[in-house]
Amino acid sequence: MAGVLEGIRVLDFGRYIAGPYCGALLGDLGAEVIRIEKLDGSEDRWMTPVVPDKEGVTFLQMNRNKLGITLNPTKPAGREVVARLVKTADVVVANLPVDTLKDMGLDYETLSAINPRIILATTSMFGSEGPYAQRVGFDTIGQAMSGAMHLSGWGDRPVRTAAPYVDFSTAYLNTIGVLAALMERQKSGKGQKVETALIRSALNAFNTQHIEQQVIDANRTAIGNRAWTAGPSDCFKCQDGWIFAMALGQPLFVRWCKLMGEEAWLNDPRFKDDLQRGNNGEVLSARMQAWCGERTVAAALEALAAARIPAGPIYSPQQALDDPHVKDQKMFKQVEFPGAPRPVPYLDQAVKLSRSPLEIRHRPPLLGEHTDQVLEEIGYSKDEIAGLRKDRVV
Repeated sequence: MAGVLEGIRVLDFGRYIAGPYCGALLGDLGAEVIRIEKLDGSEDRWMTPVVPDKEGVTFLQMNRNKLGITLNPTKPAGREVVARLVKTADVVVANLPVDTLKDMGLDYETLSAINPRIILATTSMFGSEGPYAQRVGFDTIGQAMSGAMHLSGWGDRPVRTAAPYVDFSTAYLNTIGVLAALMERQKSGKGQKVETALIRSALNAFNTQHIEQQVIDANRTAIGNRAWTAGPSDCFKCQDGWIFAMALGQPLFVRWCKLMGEEAWLNDPRFKDDLQRGNNGEVLSARMQAWCGERTVAAALEALAAARIPAGPIYSPQQALDDPHVKDQKMFKQVEFPGAPRPVPYLDQAVKLSRSPLEIRHRPPLLGEHTDQVLEEIGYSKDEIAGLRKDRVV
């Protein structure tokens, strides 16, 4: 079945997550995505290797559904390759600093002069303007500067979130921007620049706390896994593992009190609303912990589900892979990769479309695997490609 973006060509100069995952999502939607990297392989290819002495987990996740070529775009002959590719492309993805974009000829002014219909999706830490524009950074810098790390943990020291949500949310915003630009191009016939920044993504994800702080001077402090404005909402230890359970809003709190046998708390001023329940969350968590401590994880979750109270087990990565619902719904697609001791489990169809589903069609490329194929498609002869290899252009 043809994907939504069949016929769209994407040149992916991205590294790590924010750019490459945008390319992966566009590829899942049916676009032809060409990953372009350094001759010896970009650094993100080798991080946290699971293929012995070769590809790592970040590369494997971000680069499914892509062709792979090597290229040095800083050499004149390399710039010519870029120009030929850009003439055939619809989108360029590049999460690189502003100066690097210009050095590689990937700034929007240069690209649009070659192809006025081109859409450039660019990401940096702080954006292209402002006092921090030249600084570099990663996901955790966004977590740190948004206030999220300050309010994570127990207050003795800041704590980062293990999942790189700033990078991924930036990739989602990149993808939304590209899709919007493609729609607008249908009207105007012109491309445009789509710009995201990790700091903007981080601030966006934590914006509720900024609103509360500025409007009422809340001055929140870290309180572990409890919620500031609800309760109970916390991690709880059962006899054979941990769960997380939460009661947000009055209907859930009523059901929780009945399950705990604490109906009298429904008239207790300490728990009259979510805000007060958050302020007195230690009491609610202690009661819930006593209840959980008498039960297995399965028994606790069964009782909470019957009471329609949101709860779930706290899993290790292996337990997440083994969960019966995850397996029943075939949430992971198993893809073989050369040299990997086991198949690579890809989350399949994070977004489900009923008539035009996203699809993982093929594994990530080996280093430079499709260089000859792509160059031949844009007019290079076999002798010319051999010359480019000899000169270390590809």
